[in-house]
Amino acid sequence: MIKSTYVISIIALLIVIYNCTIIDWESPFSGDSIVALIAIMCGLCCILVMTILRTSKKIQRLSDKN
Repeated sequence: MIKSTYVISIIALLIVIYNCTIIDWESPFSGDSIVALIAIMCGLCCILVMTILRTSKKIQRLSDKN
């Protein structure tokens, strides 16, 4: 389970990096740039959720030991 969260986080990071290359920095809120900005936000949210999941699994594992 933990390894899959790392894989998903890496994929999300790659999506963020790719979409940073798509943004037209002259007008970031028009055309394909807005789609890229939305995809960047989704990728960052995915990374955050996977981090929370890993943390909760570590807490669960520590509480099971006691």
